[in-house]
Amino acid sequence: MARYNVPPLENLVEQFEKMPGIGHKTAQRLAYYVLNLSDAQADEFAKAVIDAHTKIHYCSKCCNLTDKDICPVCADVTRDHSVICVVETPRDATAVENTHEFKGVYHVLHGAISPLNDVGPDNLTIKELISRLADDSVKEVIMATNPTVEGDATALYISKLLKPMGVKVTRLAYGIPVGGDLEYADEYTLAKALEGRSEI
Repeated sequence: MARYNVPPLENLVEQFEKMPGIGHKTAQRLAYYVLNLSDAQADEFAKAVIDAHTKIHYCSKCCNLTDKDICPVCADVTRDHSVICVVETPRDATAVENTHEFKGVYHVLHGAISPLNDVGPDNLTIKELISRLADDSVKEVIMATNPTVEGDATALYISKLLKPMGVKVTRLAYGIPVGGDLEYADEYTLAKALEGRSEI
């Protein structure tokens, strides 16, 4: 019996499967969704992908994603430019921004130091971060890298570079999540929560 095979559809499914977190079944659903779009909707979808790919680049200051030379956060004069929150990815900057609590600016590293994955300090935007401290206007750098071995190593590496420059370097507190139960927390999380305890 001949195998049911539509090469353009299979290619579309394969393209969706390359996306992080997308398995074969989800890729198939997305492919069939795209096939059911009208010609105008398909053109709009394709244009959105191409526009995002060609127009979005790194902000010349913070290395976050933007379609301008300087991103809206860096261009905002009402933000506190003396406090920089250092994150691993643009998604992390968005997560912090969505709290509506942080009023400073960001710096996106685009990764974390990971010798096993051949990612060293030169593969990150650490030099760009250091150049931002040249005029002595920055008073604090908040290391908001992920609480992983790589994230901790990156935070420690950067803090050692910044301390001699007289800049206050802090690390995001981490530990027990709000609404969480102690009995379900792993030992590492509990240890970090104890280490980062604060007075009430």
